[in-house]
Amino acid sequence: MTKIKLSVFVLIVSIFIFTSCKVEPKEINYGNDHCNFCDMTVVDKTHAAQYVTKKGKAYMFDAIECMVNELNRDNSEEIMSFLLVADYANPGNLVDAKTSTYLISKKIKSPMGANLSAFNSKEIAKKMLAKNGGELYTWSQLKVKLSK
Repeated sequence: MTKIKLSVFVLIVSIFIFTSCKVEPKEINYGNDHCNFCDMTVVDKTHAAQYVTKKGKAYMFDAIECMVNELNRDNSEEIMSFLLVADYANPGNLVDAKTSTYLISKKIKSPMGANLSAFNSKEIAKKMLAKNGGELYTWSQLKVKLSK
């Protein structure tokens, strides 16, 4: 009987260890989470961002520019498992920052004033550019633009 109890205990501990070490994005708690860069409350589902380190620690940002500025400041992109930005066309939906297309347009305000929005679809970004004006960027171009 003790072998069975020991086996059950080992199984439960193993499940706990493997599920607690999972590296994945976390749900943003809008209205409660604070930006890791500027400490403002994350409320805008169209401009939020998040990165997750390789150790599984998730950091929230109220604006894409805050995340980019922190990454530029710390040169820490290489230790990230996930770099995520809100898809402006689908509020609350976080998408891969490296493959997104970015629009800086004075007609689309973002929380920290950079007028920066991300789009999962380049076609939608081009439509928003045609409608609102501005300039499109890739992830690499955006990091350079914001580092100035």
